[in-house]
Amino acid sequence: MKQEMIFQSARSHLYDLVQNVQPDEFEALALQVFRFQAKYNPLYAQFLDLLHINPSRIQRLEAIPCLPIQLFKQYEIKTGEWPNEAIFSSSGTTGAQTSRHPVRSLQDYTHNTLRGFEAFYGPLSDYCFVALLPAYLEREGSSLVYMAEQFVQWSKYRQSGFYLYDHAALRKTLAECAAKKIPTVLIGVSFALWDLAEEGDLNFPELIVMETGGMKGRRRELTRVELHEILTQGLGVPEIHSEYGMTELLSQAYSKGQGLFQPSPTLRVWTREPNDPLAATPPARTGVINVIDLANLDTISFIATEDLGKVHADGSFEVLGRLDAGDIRGCNLLVEM
Repeated sequence: MKQEMIFQSARSHLYDLVQNVQPDEFEALALQVFRFQAKYNPLYAQFLDLLHINPSRIQRLEAIPCLPIQLFKQYEIKTGEWPNEAIFSSSGTTGAQTSRHPVRSLQDYTHNTLRGFEAFYGPLSDYCFVALLPAYLEREGSSLVYMAEQFVQWSKYRQSGFYLYDHAALRKTLAECAAKKIPTVLIGVSFALWDLAEEGDLNFPELIVMETGGMKGRRRELTRVELHEILTQGLGVPEIHSEYGMTELLSQAYSKGQGLFQPSPTLRVWTREPNDPLAATPPARTGVINVIDLANLDTISFIATEDLGKVHADGSFEVLGRLDAGDIRGCNLLVEM
């Protein structure tokens, strides 16, 4: 009982700090969260033990070992014990193993995603929010769909909503928003926006088109630059915005164009060497993306992704593609775990 009280007290203290974290407080708070999760997350503690790392000796962000993202496919990752309110799951081909991310509080998730969006775009209620997310809507457990549902509900405009394959209805809604000069965000999976772009200009240059990535086998894979060129020309907008998120994260990053992402207040990114998972790369040099997501307080905040990217001195970053699994060398911890 005493240990449980100590755990709950420590979690409550960190939870309050995470809700209000400021940029100049991020590193110190992340180190506190690291030591908390090193103590109370059994899988992460085992991971650190295999690396022969003493958590008390970690004094800077880039030295924090990040848990391989593949482990979300094999384990239920939790810090402490608590009942799931939901489980977010990734998409996958038939029979493929998918990532599963338990969620302690959907209300907390909603609060954090709203905070992240509004940090860059202002009050969400001021926008009409239109979602074009086929494939995601056709399965259960998508964190992206849940986020979009919350954004639709928070919008003050009746035109907000979801569209599956009814492009005619979508175009009618966007034309109405354009005529009434309603600030509008169209968020869509890449292949669906490409399909829409092939049908011609929307005649709504003020529209914010936000792609979330993902061809889902529906289209050939493109670089973000190639995709954005197709979308700007086909949809008649000056630039394409982007959202960077994933099942394993409870925070997002946003780009207002040119593919340069700004992390939300609870998120920070750096890159590691492809051949050495514990070695950070210098700023602006291509590496594999590591993420710190403080909103993952109850699961794991330190994640080694499989995305290639560059991180700049101001904390912004680019996503350049995916790491070829055949290039991952220098760490056999996945096998050991």
